[in-house]
Amino acid sequence: MTSTILIVDDDLAGRQTLEAVLDGQGYRLELAENGFQAIEMARKLLPDVILLDVMMPGMDGFEVCQRIRSEPILAEIPIIMLTALDDRKSLLDGLESGADDYITKPYDRHELRARLTGITRLNRYRKLLDERIDLEQAHLQLLAAYDATIEGWSRAMDLRDKETEGHTRRVTALFEKLARMAGISDEEIIHVRRGALLHDIGKLGIPDSILLKSDKLTEEEWTIMRQHPQFAYDMIFPIEYLRSSLDIPYCHHEKWDGTGYPRGLKGKEIPLAARVFAIIDVWDAITSDRPYRPAWDKEKAFKYINEESGKHFDPNIVEFFNKLIH
Repeated sequence: MTSTILIVDDDLAGRQTLEAVLDGQGYRLELAENGFQAIEMARKLLPDVILLDVMMPGMDGFEVCQRIRSEPILAEIPIIMLTALDDRKSLLDGLESGADDYITKPYDRHELRARLTGITRLNRYRKLLDERIDLEQAHLQLLAAYDATIEGWSRAMDLRDKETEGHTRRVTALFEKLARMAGISDEEIIHVRRGALLHDIGKLGIPDSILLKSDKLTEEEWTIMRQHPQFAYDMIFPIEYLRSSLDIPYCHHEKWDGTGYPRGLKGKEIPLAARVFAIIDVWDAITSDRPYRPAWDKEKAFKYINEESGKHFDPNIVEFFNKLIH
């Protein structure tokens, strides 16, 4: 990364001397003949360092420095003042006006190079840090946009089936609580929460004639319905960002005793997030009205969940669920 140095000196010989000293040091050198030109060039170039003469007509180096420090876009640019003024007051004036360093003329070329190397290195580190922060902020904004899209997908799926509207929002909120009780870390929850929001995305592949049917499904229709976890896998897996969220959409219909679908996983073969979500999904389904039956009261639903411990559900997760609900 080549550093740009802006040399500001009203004296041609002074500019040429600095050019000669810094030639071959790997810098891009730009020249300004007065303070007004220096400020305009600084705005255009955003140099890495400004080498600023003090004694200039019209606007001296102290005023140039103050003006640069007053502009937010320029305020962080390092400034080294070069001057024949070697009294203590001039040094203090230079530092108070915002200079980062102050070198008196005649200067030693090796000292100047060394100071410039140090200050450009620090400035480079600062820029890298700023870029890293900007990148992290952009990454967070991108994640927020992704999550907003996922939330939109989940709402769209709920709206497709008016009878289950609000289901995804409810189960996701309750799932997060039970997941923490079951030992799923906050970092993992970020990913599995997306899976909870998308748990039924595979139903987009199910015909409305089956998905929205008010009567009980035939065995043939159930065969089609049971394909929705595989549809979810096929839809999500190609999206690298969402692969870590697949456990729930793909596995939340597996059962502890191995009688679930789509793969007949058993016990701890089923991912923990899916085992947790399975209880929440069933709980919300049986405590909500459906076209083919009214909602169960809480006690009946609670009894059913416990009856299915060791069959449909992981017994340990049922214990956590009991503590959460009661």
